[in-house]
Amino acid sequence: MPRLRSILSLILVLVTTLLVSCSSPQAAVPTTYAPEKVAQLQVYVQPIEEIRGRMSELQTLIAKKNWVDAGTLIHGPFGDLRKDMLALSRSLLPKDQKQATEVAKEVFSHFERLDAAARSRNSEVAEIQFREALKDFDAFLNLIPKAS
Repeated sequence: MPRLRSILSLILVLVTTLLVSCSSPQAAVPTTYAPEKVAQLQVYVQPIEEIRGRMSELQTLIAKKNWVDAGTLIHGPFGDLRKDMLALSRSLLPKDQKQATEVAKEVFSHFERLDAAARSRNSEVAEIQFREALKDFDAFLNLIPKAS
């Protein structure tokens, strides 16, 4: 009888171990932004919106064909924009991350072409790239949920 109890205990331990190891909890991916997440995102958005506010300054420099200051603005204050936008993109929900990253990369490519146009003093290309960068910049900011 004692031998039967020990075998039965061993079988129960094995069955319990098997059941516990096979049943792992599934983490649910959130589909909406919680108010705490929106507040956290606003911290990331603030420096990006500040740069968006300075876009008119860049437009003025392009209109005046002040290429040196335009390049300085792109490489100086706008220099951290890539890092900030990609960090914000990674903080979004998975359903929004891919689109935000793509739009951010488009903004960067427009700035790179704008910088090249400024170096070659090509005002026509610079104006076109500025308008495209502005459009994509606004599209990126529209992907970010706003605080209520």
